[in-house]
Amino acid sequence: MNNDLLFDFNVDKAAKMVYITREFNAGQSLVWDAFTKAELLDQWVAPAPMRAKTKYMNFEVGGRRFYAMISPDGQERWAVQEFTSITPKTNFKMYNAFSDENENRELPGSEWDYNFSEQNGITKVDITIFNESFERLEKLLEGFKMGFTMSLTNLEDLLATLS
Repeated sequence: MNNDLLFDFNVDKAAKMVYITREFNAGQSLVWDAFTKAELLDQWVAPAPMRAKTKYMNFEVGGRRFYAMISPDGQERWAVQEFTSITPKTNFKMYNAFSDENENRELPGSEWDYNFSEQNGITKVDITIFNESFERLEKLLEGFKMGFTMSLTNLEDLLATLS
């Protein structure tokens, strides 16, 4: 891991917001693809020893990604992501909710806003997450921070092999 690359993870509990900023030593187009193409997402988004499996993904406004995080013993934790806004290569927004294997959503969910920018070959991704429920935020926070940090490290390793 390049220790010179920025990584911030901040929580504003009162506003039910999580702010994540992470830099990657890769071009913006490649980093964008890693966040928006199922075949790449499935390679990094699950923290080990979990793995991700996308059942389908339609990356367009109104489209959805339906996927599972799968534990080593085969237990599946499903989620639905609905894409609400896309500005190619620089921003996308989605609504995320856990679900069962039939896409029946467990509400409340969260709104995610991703912003991508590149300077001197380093791509910065700013992620803002709004949780509809303070209780949901509290319940998820500790495990989410650890798991998402591991996933972003997976992404850094994947980008190194693709660059």
